[in-house]
Amino acid sequence: MTTRHKVITMSSLRPKLALLRRQGRVIAFTNGCFDILHYGHVSYLEAAKKKDRVLVVGMNTDASVRGLKGPERPIVSQDQRAAVLAGLACVDFVVLFDDPTPYALIKAVRPDVLLKGADWKGKAVAGSDIVTAQGGRVEFVTFIERLSTTNIVEKIRQQCRAV
Repeated sequence: MTTRHKVITMSSLRPKLALLRRQGRVIAFTNGCFDILHYGHVSYLEAAKKKDRVLVVGMNTDASVRGLKGPERPIVSQDQRAAVLAGLACVDFVVLFDDPTPYALIKAVRPDVLLKGADWKGKAVAGSDIVTAQGGRVEFVTFIERLSTTNIVEKIRQQCRAV
């Protein structure tokens, strides 16, 4: 499967997931903006994958990122972000979504495992009700403190001001 074929619409993903389920595969889902892909993202996605899982990554569209992060974001366009994510060996599929949360996408994917960063522990996780109602589980992956696109952008701004 080439990198570009990993970026897929939900209607194209549905039959692939049905086949994978018939084969006994575990479907895992996580999501994010993934603007300026960095080590924290890669570490998180590799931990989410595990050996037996098919990892579906829901990625916010440009419009969705702007709504969440403000008018200066995203820095990298959705097509480029999706291609970079798809280039990671640990990512099996990338599906874009336009909403502020991936709730509708999670409802469509029906993952066995929903993954979030450990910084989400104790908070409401969109779609957790869907996953647990069908016998799935929510897992939290170690979050690397202070390693985020927002922090990287701020560091760049500080360095530019210092020049």
